[in-house]
Amino acid sequence: MKVLFIGGTGNISTDCAARLHQRGYEVVLLTRGRSPVPGTFRSVKADRKDVAAMKALAPDVVINFLGYEPSDLAVDYEAFAGRIQQYIFISTTAAYTKPATKLPISENEPLANAYWDYAQKKQACEEWLWARPGFPTTIVRPSHTYGPHWFPNIIASASYTLAARLLAGKPLFLWEHDNLWTLTATSDFAVGLAGLVGNERAIGEAFHITSDETQTWPQIYGATAAALGAPAPNIVRIPLDWLCEKFPQLTGPFKGDKANDAVFDNSKIKRFVPEFVCRKPFRVGIRESAAHTGAVNAEFDALYDAVVAAWRSR
Repeated sequence: MKVLFIGGTGNISTDCAARLHQRGYEVVLLTRGRSPVPGTFRSVKADRKDVAAMKALAPDVVINFLGYEPSDLAVDYEAFAGRIQQYIFISTTAAYTKPATKLPISENEPLANAYWDYAQKKQACEEWLWARPGFPTTIVRPSHTYGPHWFPNIIASASYTLAARLLAGKPLFLWEHDNLWTLTATSDFAVGLAGLVGNERAIGEAFHITSDETQTWPQIYGATAAALGAPAPNIVRIPLDWLCEKFPQLTGPFKGDKANDAVFDNSKIKRFVPEFVCRKPFRVGIRESAAHTGAVNAEFDALYDAVVAAWRSR
């Protein structure tokens, strides 16, 4: 079976591609040519809006990690409708109502994020796909995932910024309440996704794939500091409404995601993919991250400083 990844070198997709390759699938990565591709995969550098080029790839299953607008999906529909066995769209659990109407969150939770345009666009993509019942769609909603080079935090996880701040004893900030948050190792997520590929029962269904482990943000930062050998985190508590009023760009990611309880019922994915078990607790996964160094994102580092300085000078 040939599986086409639209975006195959990102945080989640790298482990997913490796898992499918291990299971004997032919994995083809459609990339923009910006990141190296492991030699075990065939990579294709192409314009994904070129319908003829997409048709020529002739996959059996397509997994789209890069769909952010319905217009992104329209090209795939034109290229693959009637030609593939399954189309897997990677959405997000951020699309669920915030705060959730009920915990733990199941796939029956309404999609209605009032705060974050990213989540709203993913919802629009899902609705666009469901409006095409003949297209063999499966929806997958990751929560906050991380891999060996990632340090999960409330600003952006894809850099060494949090690690550097912890090691230097620089202040971090959090809202005043302690919500429960779920972090999922990409290697665990990949097991769930791989079990849905080519699974006829999964067509017409939506799944979230997350860990069952929950922690508060202070616990997450504490475990990260311990893995790094850094001092205890220097956390400044700031009211959520003040944060979003003074720094409105944070409203979507905070009120629309990370400041809410994120506790998930994974019984559905476990029914469809019995081998899905999250085997990597965060205390283990973050040690893998701590074994790597990387670049600090100057923009995000400056944002931490700006928020703390604004609160202290109010």
